[in-house]
Amino acid sequence: MDKRKLGQTGIDISPLGLGTVKFGRNEGVKYPEGFNIPNEAALADLLALAKDLGINLLDTAPSYGTSEERLGRLLKDQRKDWVIVGKAGEDFEDGQSTYNFTPDHFEMSLDRSLKNLQTDYLDVLLIHSDGNDMDILANEDLIEKLYDFKRRGLVRAIGASTKTVEGGIMALELLDVVMVAYNPAYIDEKPVLDYAAANNKGALIKKALGSGYAANVQEYLKFPFVHPGTSAVITGTINPDHLRENVAALPL
Repeated sequence: MDKRKLGQTGIDISPLGLGTVKFGRNEGVKYPEGFNIPNEAALADLLALAKDLGINLLDTAPSYGTSEERLGRLLKDQRKDWVIVGKAGEDFEDGQSTYNFTPDHFEMSLDRSLKNLQTDYLDVLLIHSDGNDMDILANEDLIEKLYDFKRRGLVRAIGASTKTVEGGIMALELLDVVMVAYNPAYIDEKPVLDYAAANNKGALIKKALGSGYAANVQEYLKFPFVHPGTSAVITGTINPDHLRENVAALPL
């Protein structure tokens, strides 16, 4: 699988990334069917398969239950083989999400993520928006904190996982990378991809398979790559067969 540039970050990524919410959380998720969290032996096999298939991009977050801690154990001695996208701003405890977008919280959250992941840097750190994109991105102290992380070598690139067109475009104006929802049944955030393509910024696609509701996986996986602004698609699976099928469906 040929690698692609993530905008102007200098980071090379596989066009398909593996989302890891199912590695550590099965409460309060929006998938069509419930699932059991796999044991770490099964996850080790899944990550080995992903690597064999050419995937080097992993997406995680503090709100993904024990995902970070498990990845930290599973990726020991493999750190250089992976591009890790992390987040800050949302935590999930006792079945509820809480949000905090203060610079101090981001400092604590990043420190915790690095310890959980057993690494000294993240490749990408995204603001995990609650939907109030413009208010969050207008916080100059928070934006400065993200740039401070870059200067200190704690992250290689910064961005936001947004929920609005205006927020997505503002994230790309201020930062390196955006993560947006985009699939054949939801094209509202296409203007963000248009901006990314025009300005050579990184754009990661979430909910490419409609959180598991895609009518046709092959069609849904091909769709985002028709747009030149798409850097990579993140899909979350714990099923080896589904992972193989997703890779086979890529139009690349």
